[in-house]
This record gives sequence, structure tokens and C-alpha cells, in this order.
Amino acid sequence: MLVDVVLFVAVVFGIQAWQQRDVPSGPAPAIAGDLADGSRFDLAAWRAEHPDQPVALHFWADWCPICAKEEGNVTAVLADWPVMTVAMQSGPATQVTGHLDSHKLAWPTLVDSDGRIAAAYGLKGVPAFVVIGRDGRLRSVSTGYTTELGMRLRLWWAARS
Repeated sequence: MLVDVVLFVAVVFGIQAWQQRDVPSGPAPAIAGDLADGSRFDLAAWRAEHPDQPVALHFWADWCPICAKEEGNVTAVLADWPVMTVAMQSGPATQVTGHLDSHKLAWPTLVDSDGRIAAAYGLKGVPAFVVIGRDGRLRSVSTGYTTELGMRLRLWWAARS
């Protein structure tokens, strides 16, 4: 049984490593764009609004069934931590806003209709949860379903380092 567990863990970590092979290390890529509500977003300015705190980017898509399962986790974490959601390849702002409204999600959402922002972070799929430390460096990148506890622990750990 121990061999099965070790093999399972190795496969999971191997898949994670393969999915994140293009994720940069070091400083978080600078990003800017339009939010679904029509306002402008700039990562550096947003981080400055949250001094001495890590921040997170949550990449999702309206066509992603795993993202839908994760919505409650993101909403709960947003209540306590600065999280900017990024709608990857989910259409224009009107479509993203429609999705947010229909799912009753009061998320700040950056529209990444062509996937350029996700590409800057080396992400090829969603959902993804990216934690940026107080120093502006990437601290954690996870792809696939992440529990609320997993999101909180990643942010907590980044706050301590």
C-alpha cells in the first residue's frame, strides 16, 4: 500500500511540475488591463494598496467546470485576503460580467479575453492560484482545484516569509 501512495504522490507532483514548467520565478510579471466593471487595473498599484500583505491572482474561465466547483473557496478567501480574479479566455467584459452576475459572484475580475495575462505567468490552464509575496516575488503557483484551506495556507505562508 505504501508503494501505491508514493506512486500516487509522485504522479500528482509530476503533473503539477509539467503544468507549471513555463511559470517564471522571481518577480511577478507586471500586468495591467480592464476589469469587468470597466475600471483599469495595474498590478503594481493594486499591490501598493495592500502594503505588507501578500496578494493572490485567481485565474478561472466561464467554460471551466473545475473553476465552478472552486467558486465558494475563492469567495471565502476574498473576504480576508486581497485576491484579484482573472477571467481567462471567457469573452469580453459583458460576457464575464454576465457570468459573475448569474453565479452571484461579487469578485473583482480582470478580463483576459485573449489569454495574454495567463501566458505572462506561464499558465496553460485553469483554475490557477498565484500568490505574490510582499516583496513582489512569486511565492506559490498551483494549478487545478485548490481548497479554501489550501488557498489560505499559501497566503499565510507568504505572509510569514
